[in-house]
Amino acid sequence: MVEIVNDVYDFYFFYSHTLLPLKNRLKKKKDFQKVFQRGKGIKEKFLTLRWSINNLKISRFGIVISQKVSKKAVLRNKLRRILKEKIKLNLPHLKEGIDVIIIVNPGAAKEKKEKIVENLSKIFLRSKLIKNEKTNY
Repeated sequence: MVEIVNDVYDFYFFYSHTLLPLKNRLKKKKDFQKVFQRGKGIKEKFLTLRWSINNLKISRFGIVISQKVSKKAVLRNKLRRILKEKIKLNLPHLKEGIDVIIIVNPGAAKEKKEKIVENLSKIFLRSKLIKNEKTNY
């Protein structure tokens, strides 16, 4: 019985440290709409990035993955976790005061994690949302 509790604790401990903090997440529909209406965008192989200024001291991120990417929710959630983990690890290097939406395009579910992370890095560099160009994102 104790082992099960420890496994559950380890599970929540792991996910609480790999997830993007709540303050850095786009949650409301109106926030997503503002970015889509007023934001700028860049498209890379299987990721599209849209961003706009939010007049806050923090940056917020949202990830959109449609069923066209994969009909399996497991795969869509896996892609979402990969992207959120990469964003969280590099949050100090990204500019503040922006809302960012990452749209995953069809074909991403077939790619390896390294390709997805590399694509995200390229798209952030192209959009100039990184504070310092010398930073290895």
